[in-house]
Amino acid sequence: MDKSSALEYINQMFPTEASLSGVEPLMQKIHSEIRRVDAGILAAVRQQSNSGTKAKEDLAAATHAVQELMYKIREIKSKAEQSEAMVQEICRDIKKLDFAKKHITTTITALHRLTMLVSAVEQLQVMASKRQYKEAAAQLEAVNQLCSHFEAYRDVPKINELREKFKNIKKILKSHVFSDFSSLGTGKETEEANLLQHLSDACLVVDALEPSVREELVKNFCNKELISYQQIFEGAELAKLDKTERRYAWIKRRLRTNEEIWKIFPPAWHVDYLLCIQFCKLTRSQLVDILNNLKEKPDVATLLSALQRTLEFEEELAKKFSGGTTNSRSREYGDDVDDVDEGENSNKRIVSDIQKKYEKKLALHRGGGTEQEDKQKELLIPGAGFNFRGIISSCFEVHLTVYVELEEKTLMEHLEKLVQEETWETEEGSQTNILSSSMQVFLIIRKSLKRCASLTKNQTLFNLFEVFKRILRSYATKLYARLPKGGTGIVAAATGTDGQIKTSDRDERMICYIVNTAEYCHQTSGELAENVSKIIESQFAEKIDISDVQDEFSAVITKALLTLVYGLETKFDAEMIAMTRVPWANLESVGDQSEYVNGIISILTSSIPALGNLLSPTYFQFFLDKLAASLGPRFYLNIYKCKQISETGAQQMLLDTQAVKTILLEIPALGKQATVVAGYSKFVNREMSKAEALLKVILSPIESVGDTYRALIPEGTPLEFQRILDLKGLKKVDQQSLMEDFNKHNTGIKHHSMAPTVMTPAPAPPTIPTLAPTSTSSSTTTMPGGAIVSREDVLARAAALGRGAATIGFKRFLALTEAAKDRKDGPFRKLFNP
Repeated sequence: MDKSSALEYINQMFPTEASLSGVEPLMQKIHSEIRRVDAGILAAVRQQSNSGTKAKEDLAAATHAVQELMYKIREIKSKAEQSEAMVQEICRDIKKLDFAKKHITTTITALHRLTMLVSAVEQLQVMASKRQYKEAAAQLEAVNQLCSHFEAYRDVPKINELREKFKNIKKILKSHVFSDFSSLGTGKETEEANLLQHLSDACLVVDALEPSVREELVKNFCNKELISYQQIFEGAELAKLDKTERRYAWIKRRLRTNEEIWKIFPPAWHVDYLLCIQFCKLTRSQLVDILNNLKEKPDVATLLSALQRTLEFEEELAKKFSGGTTNSRSREYGDDVDDVDEGENSNKRIVSDIQKKYEKKLALHRGGGTEQEDKQKELLIPGAGFNFRGIISSCFEVHLTVYVELEEKTLMEHLEKLVQEETWETEEGSQTNILSSSMQVFLIIRKSLKRCASLTKNQTLFNLFEVFKRILRSYATKLYARLPKGGTGIVAAATGTDGQIKTSDRDERMICYIVNTAEYCHQTSGELAENVSKIIESQFAEKIDISDVQDEFSAVITKALLTLVYGLETKFDAEMIAMTRVPWANLESVGDQSEYVNGIISILTSSIPALGNLLSPTYFQFFLDKLAASLGPRFYLNIYKCKQISETGAQQMLLDTQAVKTILLEIPALGKQATVVAGYSKFVNREMSKAEALLKVILSPIESVGDTYRALIPEGTPLEFQRILDLKGLKKVDQQSLMEDFNKHNTGIKHHSMAPTVMTPAPAPPTIPTLAPTSTSSSTTTMPGGAIVSREDVLARAAALGRGAATIGFKRFLALTEAAKDRKDGPFRKLFNP
């Protein structure tokens, strides 16, 4: 410790004078501790001194041991070198003797083999001259093996001489064999009993010769066999498409009658297999010439018959030369297309296939199928890699357009007949609620697909798929055309009924059936495309697309649902007119809901249950959203069309509004589809609250009407406010001060006249966009009560009344006439004068 720390420690130990009495004991304790530490240091120094001496002794001992080890290693190494030199000296003479023995043995073996080769070649020459094929075949194998031992002695003259002699003998054998085989098929085999055995022995010689000899012999044999076929079927009489089946009968008969004779060929040669390949190539060439030389389009029945017989023949060959496997075209097709057809027959087939499969496995397990397996293995062609399927039939592909045209014509005729016979009602007790014609359409399409897939899975099947798409588009067009249409013509335009769709209860049911049918067609057409892509060849599978057809059925669904909404809107027309004709200014008391409300309720209660029962929840939701989007704003705007409204009238109208709102909220329950309630209820409450807010403004006192209007309808315009003052029955003079006060509070804010915003929740079907009303004219017109409104305002209000369609052309003209009905003068008034 430093000086200051020592002083602090002493002061801490002896803080007072009295504590100094403990100095002596503390000093004694410190001295004893010093003595103990000194003793420990001394003992440690002595121990360290002893340890250093011992370590030096150990190091010296280890160094001596290493030196001794190195000496012993050098001694062992020198002794090993001496031993190696001694062994080499002993084995030097033995190695020379070993090489000598090896060379002598090789020489003796070579001379012995040479003797055997010379003898074998001489014997083979004698056998060849006497045509002793069986013995010559064995001798050929022996000579070939002996020659292989002398490959390294090509520069020896004697060896070269023997090799040339052997080569000449093989040429002689080849010429003899070819000469003898030329008599096969001439009838000599029946006259000479030993000829077949002689030729069978010749086959052994051919096997012993080069593989090219066997190929040449088989090729010559096949060409000879097909000469008569070529002569027969190139004649004018049989060179016709309808004689195709006779071609296959000829080769089958040939294979059957010559089966015993052709047994002279070894099974490994596969002569019948190679003959069939040559036959197929020749037949294809002749059929191509026949099809190309036709002066007019081939008869479809004849063409399909020839193709069917060709496919059956190819299938027979494929089974015959593939060991009897069952992967036939019909089985391949059945695995994919039969999935589309559900029924008892398909279930029985599946059960039968499974049963056969496990019976076969059980037989193999018990060893019962060993003999059959061996026979099939003999029939298999190793490494052939030849596919009989399509070798002939593929030439028909480019000529099958007439077949596709006939299928399209037939399908169109069936479609027309089905649509004509359609009752547009579902069968009693049906659970699907779809039109029977749609199921029949897909039934005939599946039959057509099955027919085509049994013939071809290439370009023709793809072309037929395009035909299916045209058929389905045509059916979608017919469904679309069946939907009720609005009124057309000058009379309808003049009376304001242009585009109005009138629907009966039967029409509403039919529209629901069309919606369900279009949905069924949308789903089933997708399944059709999926199944076609599975069975068609891979190069066409990626081109299979039916989305454009599905889009057309989606458009039919959307149009049908909107037609339902338009039909109900038309039914509401009379009730909306009745609402404007009620003397709201003269009502003395508030009573039950008005008659026009009862009419609206009656319309909804008579139509909604049937629609809810027939439509799926998705489409019923779409329908309800569109209905609420139409009826809510229409009811709101219809209030403006009324004459003067007293306070009692406004209270009665508020009661009616609540009743309409209630029935709209009860529509999901009427349709027995409660799953659509949540979002729909919010939508109805929002739309009907606008009408309630308007009536509350009308009920407000004169002095606070402006503040109430701004509070309840913040998006309101001065023109609408002026119309509210007209509804309250205020005169122009009284309105002026209120309008000035209203405009003061709205300075700097520009309001554009517009129809109330209609929000449509996102439904599943695609929606048709509603265009916002536009106008470039600045002309004005007079509303009932003397209010001056712009033409844009007239168009906007009329657009909402006219289902949001009054934007272009004749619709705009019609909107103006609709808004002008209540005017006393103006250019459009004369349309309504008697």
